[in-house]
Amino acid sequence: MHWRTLTYFGDSMLLIPTAVIIALILPWKSDNRRTVWYWLLAFGLAGLLVSLSKILFLGFGIGSARFNFTGFSGHSAMSATLWPVMLWLVSGRWPPLLRLGAIAVGYLIPLMVGFSRLVIHAHSASEVATGLLLGFTLSSAFLLSQRRTALKGFSWPQIGVAFLVPLLLLGHGRKATTQQFLERFSADIAGLEKPFTRADLFRP
Repeated sequence: MHWRTLTYFGDSMLLIPTAVIIALILPWKSDNRRTVWYWLLAFGLAGLLVSLSKILFLGFGIGSARFNFTGFSGHSAMSATLWPVMLWLVSGRWPPLLRLGAIAVGYLIPLMVGFSRLVIHAHSASEVATGLLLGFTLSSAFLLSQRRTALKGFSWPQIGVAFLVPLLLLGHGRKATTQQFLERFSADIAGLEKPFTRADLFRP
């Protein structure tokens, strides 16, 4: 399996445009006008908490050597926030069993993304586990808040259009520079020449 391709399902370059697509579709497909605001809150909160955890370490060295923790895995957290909701949305009028399977796939994708982060040594187990916990908590809270929301069905062409931008981005494979931005930003606000690294976490 090509783990770097799989890990791209958690990259901000793919997830942020997909989150915007969800926000644009929800007012059209949901009978609850608040649904889009709940979605923006869930996705925005995931991004905020991930960024804060990284800034605390990169700028101020706040982490845990015991648990090898330098901040939530952004790929894990953001994918766990987005994919269950995306699959819930497009399967809105499918038969119950098929819809349950689609949502299960939405939960499976982030688990695979998280595992890929371990395989390519991008994160520690604690960072992946807490990232997944954060994302799944937010996506599940969103889905529970929408249990009485009725969704309009998608035709297969509409499903194709909904996934068109994500598929194009996946094919392009360009990665977001979020980590590099956070490193520079964290060092600047902390007045450091360079950000803290994982090696610093284990330095006596």
